[in-house]
Amino acid sequence: MEYFVAQDSVVRAIWGKADTVLFIFAGAAAEFAVNKAVDWLYFTGRLPADPLGRLFSTVEYARQIVFAERHGAERAIDTIAAIHAAVEAKRGQRIPAWAYRDVLYMLIDYSIRAYELLERPLSEAEKAEVCAVFCRVGQRMGIPDLPATYSAWLLDREHHVAQDLAHSPFTTNLYAQYRKHLGPLRYQLLLQGQALVVPAPVRALLGLGRRSWLQPVVPIYRRTQHLALSKWVKTSLLPAAYRAQINALDQEPAVARPLAA
Repeated sequence: MEYFVAQDSVVRAIWGKADTVLFIFAGAAAEFAVNKAVDWLYFTGRLPADPLGRLFSTVEYARQIVFAERHGAERAIDTIAAIHAAVEAKRGQRIPAWAYRDVLYMLIDYSIRAYELLERPLSEAEKAEVCAVFCRVGQRMGIPDLPATYSAWLLDREHHVAQDLAHSPFTTNLYAQYRKHLGPLRYQLLLQGQALVVPAPVRALLGLGRRSWLQPVVPIYRRTQHLALSKWVKTSLLPAAYRAQINALDQEPAVARPLAA
């Protein structure tokens, strides 16, 4: 059977573990909030109504692509493209190509950052593999001007971060929703987790500070993450409504589900 992502790919190792995926989720939640195209995520009203559910569904769909056989992954990508096209038709505008690239670039960057934070440094070849996988997703969606190499992606990612981010009223509103849905303690943990993984410009825009008080915990976590106590702490620090979804992130997804716009 031919898979969209090779079975021995580091991308499967990254997206097959709940801990890593949750840090990808945290980083994307931060950068989405300061992206200049965040208004598109508000257009249907689903994001402010349930930001955690909306972001979890996005993460789940990305994992479906990572673990699916090639034709199934391509169908899932085509469905994502069709959903976005429907939103564009309702609004009477096109989502900017740079905004599509921003989302792909987040998946690439936070995949690398989260894995290196929790596991080990990735080789240049492994980073290039992460980049290539998500650029293939973008090519299937018809996104133009995608980089051909990892080194080209690094330059374009730096350009996008410099040009496409800004603090706005949407930022303030979205973080208010994060706090509302997480509660004060979990919200503070989200902020500290985001400070560990996001690039400096995102950290500055969100006022996350230069250091996280979770930083000293990371080496301990690496050594104890396999223990039952560590797993209990992880699930206890997130809302009960999402614990089944969190636990499922440690398994390969079986069947792709449509992603609500």
